[in-house]
Amino acid sequence: MTDWLPRKLRETALAEVEARLAAAPADADAGFERACLLAELGEIEAAKAAYLDLLARVPNHAGALNNLGTLLHAASYRRAARTVYAQAAAAHPDDPMGHVNLANLLFEEEEAEGARAHYETALRLAPDHAEAHRGLAILLAEQGEAAQAAYHRDRAFGTRPVTTLPYRGVGAPLPLLLLVSVAGGNVPFSALLDDRIFLTHVAVAEYVTPETPLPAHRLVVNAVGDSDLCRPALERVSALLAGGMAPVVNPPAVILPTGRLDNARRLGALPGVVTPAGALLPRAILAGPGVAAVLAREGLGFPLLLRTPGYHTGRHFQRIAAPEDLPAALAALPGDELLALQYLDAKAADGCARKYRVMTIGGRLYPLHLAIARQWKVHYYTSDMAAQEAYRAEEAAFLADMPGVLGAEAMAALERVNRALGLDYGGVDFALDAKGRLLLFEANATMIAAPPPPDGIWAYRRPAFDRVRAAAQALLLARAQG
Repeated sequence: MTDWLPRKLRETALAEVEARLAAAPADADAGFERACLLAELGEIEAAKAAYLDLLARVPNHAGALNNLGTLLHAASYRRAARTVYAQAAAAHPDDPMGHVNLANLLFEEEEAEGARAHYETALRLAPDHAEAHRGLAILLAEQGEAAQAAYHRDRAFGTRPVTTLPYRGVGAPLPLLLLVSVAGGNVPFSALLDDRIFLTHVAVAEYVTPETPLPAHRLVVNAVGDSDLCRPALERVSALLAGGMAPVVNPPAVILPTGRLDNARRLGALPGVVTPAGALLPRAILAGPGVAAVLAREGLGFPLLLRTPGYHTGRHFQRIAAPEDLPAALAALPGDELLALQYLDAKAADGCARKYRVMTIGGRLYPLHLAIARQWKVHYYTSDMAAQEAYRAEEAAFLADMPGVLGAEAMAALERVNRALGLDYGGVDFALDAKGRLLLFEANATMIAAPPPPDGIWAYRRPAFDRVRAAAQALLLARAQG
């Protein structure tokens, strides 16, 4: 196998381009090539510096702007990345890549209208641009435009169901196959797969057939993680893996029972765990005159939580205080069927709601973060954490001593949840009630484990994330080497 040979070639190319720059320091092409090679070799800080140096001399260099934005985006410098992407799109309106990069970031920040405009601009410039088709497909699916979403998915993946990510290691890589779904609901492994160790082949489950040649691999990582959204894709993955010889992380059979309603039934029966009553109801029933009676039969009343299945981070999620508020909520939510859920009040005596996130990796529990806010919907970067030093101090205490903060009974309940889930990789979101019981919000494989922003106020969070990443990488290595 020679999959790592390109690194050696890049190292040779870097030496050659640096010799060219020594002779002609103002050579913009050589400067750009050097920055690209540094990034490809994993020398990220040196690459950033090289792009900035080039932009100081050529302020609107298209490649430098887009590539610098990508590095900033990956490092969670989101505001800076947005500025750089916007400059690239404005300075080079005929370059589709600047529009796609900006659209991707805008979509992440829930600015769907702006994202759509830039995706569509990119496709007018380059009708076959796969990444623009992919991004627009996801956006349109969220907006309920199913037919158009399917069209763009076909354009994005129909002829290219398997792609290979760059490998930046020195020696022989460990090849793995990462299975994803076009429907979304994928486990966010991007921050956890070390491209100096793994050669990652990404296969889109809905577009892989028994005739599709799959690259050689030592490990399968099933990233199709949302059973509410991706049941057909999980069934497809099960068929694809039948008879396979490589070990599988998060096999579909373990993912399938982790939907919100399934979890409410099976995990709510565990001692020390409280889960919300819930039901999946057609939009027509929720909009009909008999909705109160239907909700009552399901053990539901007001306030009521209503969400579109398959979405996370608070998207398409509403709290309805009274029956008269239902029409407005229904108008704001996509989907023909909606999850109606009992509202579990997570506010403590101080008026704040808390949401703990604990990752489960290889059967062990790892604290990741604690979000504290005064509003009912608690998500980390929409909470009050950045503004409240006391909240960050409380989070730091939780990360340093999870058992001491949660208490023995809550830890025992959390371990019961962990065993019942049986996930190789996943997470649990919960609060504590006045009795110390777990108020379970969510437990599945799709939990985001992202590095903290580079701002110094978040430095206390870095060790917890590093432990999660190290545990995930150790799990993958152990399975692959097996």
